[in-house]
Amino acid sequence: MRLFDVPGPRGRRRIVVATVASLLAFAALVATALHQFAANGQLQVAKWQLFVQGPVLRYLFRGLWATVEVSLVSGAIALPLGVLLALARLAGTQLLRVPAMLYVEILRAVPLLLLVYAFLLGLSSTGIQMSLFWMLVWPIVITNAAVFAEIVRAGVRAVPRGQTEAGLALGLGNWRSMRLIVLPQAVRQTAPTLVSQLVRLVKDSTLGYVVSFPELLQSAKVLGEFNHTILQSYLVVASVFIVLNVALASSANRLEGQMRGGRNSPRSVASSAREGPDLRQGPTRTRLRRISSR
Repeated sequence: MRLFDVPGPRGRRRIVVATVASLLAFAALVATALHQFAANGQLQVAKWQLFVQGPVLRYLFRGLWATVEVSLVSGAIALPLGVLLALARLAGTQLLRVPAMLYVEILRAVPLLLLVYAFLLGLSSTGIQMSLFWMLVWPIVITNAAVFAEIVRAGVRAVPRGQTEAGLALGLGNWRSMRLIVLPQAVRQTAPTLVSQLVRLVKDSTLGYVVSFPELLQSAKVLGEFNHTILQSYLVVASVFIVLNVALASSANRLEGQMRGGRNSPRSVASSAREGPDLRQGPTRTRLRRISSR
């Protein structure tokens, strides 16, 4: 299913012209910025030699590791929680569906910065002690779990209804059909989007400055203020974030390619499920029988 038609010759020419114009405008902007930096002495070698010194590199590496650690721990908690919330929103009982819906809709609307301040100021007023690490992690988890829940729910909705009907026809029941047939396909379909959200999660870790957690951006701020190289520190850290996010985006693209070329493609199982008589024979029947016997 295409969301738009393939552009014709005239449309392709317009796309090429717009792309070239955008690249030229971006190049002019970069050239202007470099000219202004040079005019104000910001490109002097002495201001950049700081970033090849061993102690400074170790300091920035500790900040980078803190950023990675926050991102990994937050993602490891938020993703399973998001799956549970998605399943709760898809449940047949309102006892699970309504609270999950309220959580997702409210937490998606609340800014993450507000949650970080709530943990910073609210916990101290109640006397609850929490380390700076978890004071940053939990707001990220709470917000991203709601986003992951919507991504997974959309993936489940995209799986053809015939997949669930095939599982029910084999006596798997609603829960086992969801767990063994529908949910794996939904995760495969939404894997690139989930990885893209992890990229956003890495950028969310930069809010560590609010709680004075020494992640990469906070480390660059301290380093720049101490050595009077704020611009250089931020540019170096921005380059690190670009490399990190490009690596994650490349992983998402490779993952999407592998999912499309995988032998357990949802499309083949979906087509078999829609064709009633063919479901009783062939590899699809064998695969579903093997699942039902678990």
